[in-house]
Amino acid sequence: MANDASPGSGTATVPDTGTTGFEERHTESPLQRIQHVLHANPILGPLAVLVLAIIVFSIVSGRFLSATNLGLVLAQVTVIAVLALGQTLIILTAGIDLSAGAIAVFSSILMANIATDLGVPGVLALIIGLVLGTAMGAINGLLVTRLKLPPFIVTLGTLSIFFSLNSVVSQSETVRGTDMPSIMTWTGNTFGIGGFRITYGSIIMLLLFAVFWYALSNTAWGRHVYATGDDIEAARLAGIRTGHVLFSVYTVAGLLYAIGAWILMGRLASASPNVGVEYNLDSITAVVLGGTSLFGGRGLVLGTLVGALIVGVFRNGLQLGGVDVVWQGCAIGLLVLIAVSIDQWIRKVKA
Repeated sequence: MANDASPGSGTATVPDTGTTGFEERHTESPLQRIQHVLHANPILGPLAVLVLAIIVFSIVSGRFLSATNLGLVLAQVTVIAVLALGQTLIILTAGIDLSAGAIAVFSSILMANIATDLGVPGVLALIIGLVLGTAMGAINGLLVTRLKLPPFIVTLGTLSIFFSLNSVVSQSETVRGTDMPSIMTWTGNTFGIGGFRITYGSIIMLLLFAVFWYALSNTAWGRHVYATGDDIEAARLAGIRTGHVLFSVYTVAGLLYAIGAWILMGRLASASPNVGVEYNLDSITAVVLGGTSLFGGRGLVLGTLVGALIVGVFRNGLQLGGVDVVWQGCAIGLLVLIAVSIDQWIRKVKA
């Protein structure tokens, strides 16, 4: 509305114009523009961190960019990346899984003992182990959806149960790779690409990420996963069977953990009940560093892959730089705190 002035009053007429979207965009500070960009493209932040880390550690150590070392980094992050993929599905629904490492280790022990103690052929023992790992994930899903228990409490309980059963079944003894059928440790075999040595487990990991990138981006199931995590009540009112979505997510995560168990046996050339204590934290760390929100509804599986690589690059680079293991853990913890703080900041973006 214009401010009217009487003739000859000497007062100029000033039109009352609204602020256009173009003008609003230009009044944003550089920090606000970065906030908008990161909100629209959550993978950019993790990619920037990964590239910066590679540059820094290549300067710190001349061995960092060698083909041998880069192949080692990829092999080291493969198991955590697969576990983090399953963890991503659950965190996208605003849940969390503290039993990821326990399911993976217990599945590896079951596979190995079924093959060695019961004399079951390797392929069949592997399939049974994958089914049992999937069933463990389904148990988590049932407790969350049927009894309406918080995911944190459910998976904290099953963490203790599966680790205890792991000790009972294994009798705290490691099954050597030489005693198992070769299919059990096949994922640890390598092949050459140029100067790189890549494990078959790493190829399986990359294929899994490609499959779930497509599933979450281009299927109704993927859209329902995001909708459930963003606002479960709104998703239910929109006709999405949120209980089925949650159950499917925990069940699929169990299958991924079991596949991670197979890759773990190849990585260690054995099935050990004494590993995996840090796998839960590492998988959550990879998801958080990859830009997936702990509050659900936002994130990309490719970001999780980048997050797992960040963890691997930092640990490898700090080790090559002669940094003590204790301080390596501090550095990873600091990264997590920074990532969560940035996530909180990004979520406050104004549309």
